[in-house]
Amino acid sequence: MNHLALTRRASLFAIAAVVAVGLRPAAADAAPTAIHVAKDPNCGCCTAWIEIIEADGFAATVELLDYDALQAHKVTSGVPENMASCHTAHVEGYVIEGHVPPADIRRLLADRPEAVGLAVPDMPYGSPGMGPEAEREAYVVYLIRQDGSAEVFQSYPPV
Repeated sequence: MNHLALTRRASLFAIAAVVAVGLRPAAADAAPTAIHVAKDPNCGCCTAWIEIIEADGFAATVELLDYDALQAHKVTSGVPENMASCHTAHVEGYVIEGHVPPADIRRLLADRPEAVGLAVPDMPYGSPGMGPEAEREAYVVYLIRQDGSAEVFQSYPPV
């Protein structure tokens, strides 16, 4: 009888453990997604964006480039001049230009479209790393196509 009670108790603990593991977010099991960021050494908003993406589970490496080298890096990465911003990142074969929200990067990586990557041109206030989202101005995340054209990937209204 004692043996049976222990078996039931052990079974209940085993079931509870399986349920608990199943309820954990999948991201808890995943290794951080590597992302390489090229930025100006004096840019604080780029540093703020890096902190935001790292908090979202990306593992950033940072390359500090002077202005001319950074601009050349953008060109060789396929960023059209009208899509340029302050920093350029590379993740799983895609380019991420500017203050792109982590959720949009994750969607890009999940959907895997044929594209150069994503861009938030300029530096819109309230985009990740550019001030509080609660006070953001409207901005658009663009998908840069292989031919250099761009289309809206995600729009963010003003708050």
